[in-house]
Amino acid sequence: MGTLKTEPARTRPDLLAAPTAAALDAWPAEAPVDVDEVLVAPIDPTLADTAAFCEAYEVGLDISANCVVVAGKREGVTRYAACVILATTRADVNGVVRKMLDVRKASFAPMAEAVELTGMEYGGITPIGLPESWPILVDSRVIAAGHVIIGSGVRHSKIALPGPALGALPNAQVVEGLAKTVDTVARET
Repeated sequence: MGTLKTEPARTRPDLLAAPTAAALDAWPAEAPVDVDEVLVAPIDPTLADTAAFCEAYEVGLDISANCVVVAGKREGVTRYAACVILATTRADVNGVVRKMLDVRKASFAPMAEAVELTGMEYGGITPIGLPESWPILVDSRVIAAGHVIIGSGVRHSKIALPGPALGALPNAQVVEGLAKTVDTVARET
């Protein structure tokens, strides 16, 4: 976990967005990961963006996970999904994600829209506490990573937890091939 100073997230609601804290309070007892294994660490909010965070706190990109909000329309209705991917990858938005949302075209949701709908800060959006109607698509590499670092809903902290916990969130689906490695993306463009 690099140089992060972690503690159980439930004990530090001041380091969590309100929807994230509420989701942890409602964490099911039968979940495969105990809620006390969900940890939080304060960080400098100016270092919340992935590359700066990983460098400053000595966290590998291979255990840093990003949560991106994707949107697409079908019959005039906007459909949203959250994609959880490792920082070494990019979500296959107009391939896998588009098909899973069953829309003609998918793209990253506009920042203001994502912030308003999630109740979280941009750059800190986390899959823990998202709107219940949204599917949470988790790349299989996130689950395989063991422990990962994700946003906390705010820019002044990060959550550390076992990757399999993300696949057990309500509405979560573990998806093989949800993301492509950055090298693959660069070669295709």
